[in-house]
Amino acid sequence: MNLAKILTALVATAMLSITATTASAKGKPVGITADMASVTVKHNGKEVKIERAQDNSATVDPAFAKTSRPCPPFCIQPMSLGKDIETIGEVEVINYAKKMSDGDKSILVVDSRTPDWVAKGTIPSATNVSWVELTPKKGATTEGIMKVMSDKFGVKVAKGMDEVDVDEAIAAGDTSKVFDFSGAKTLVMFCNGMWCGQSPASIKALRKFGYPADKIKYYRGGMQDWKILGLTTVK
Repeated sequence: MNLAKILTALVATAMLSITATTASAKGKPVGITADMASVTVKHNGKEVKIERAQDNSATVDPAFAKTSRPCPPFCIQPMSLGKDIETIGEVEVINYAKKMSDGDKSILVVDSRTPDWVAKGTIPSATNVSWVELTPKKGATTEGIMKVMSDKFGVKVAKGMDEVDVDEAIAAGDTSKVFDFSGAKTLVMFCNGMWCGQSPASIKALRKFGYPADKIKYYRGGMQDWKILGLTTVK
């Protein structure tokens, strides 16, 4: 066999080896953790299985592939948003979602993004409460804020309080006579990721209203990290 034929045979063997390795890699299971392959939660009353994409060659959603969005407004967020506000990761979010889906009514996973972003996909079990609903500068009314607090977040509003009373209490920094947070839910809040200011804006607003810091969990990685890890989303 001449040199050309030997080289051709070697190349063909190498290509077969690469193809076999790639095929094998695509078949390897992708768990959430070593002990957790998937978790089933409820979203809008239906069961949804949270798992990672099983194709080992999968790549990130192009919508989250950009590295340099203009800042402002897409500025990098700090790891901590304040004392006693816990910053969490994907496993913790999944655990909270599972507990909530299993009937724990003291938890609410909150997607703080605007509806146009949510329509592209969100974390299973999440409820959309857009940051603009809690931000007066974006048009949120005191009446609307009180409704979100009472209807969704489990906060009791003192009887007889009108919008003027609430505005005055917030301005004075004392909402103790307006809101009763004893039954307030633990909020697991996220938006588009470490470059997104929507959930931080919601969290800052809630803290101004008096929401307990220890009942707020900040998933800083948000949809950016969720997508990078190939985790399940729903529309």
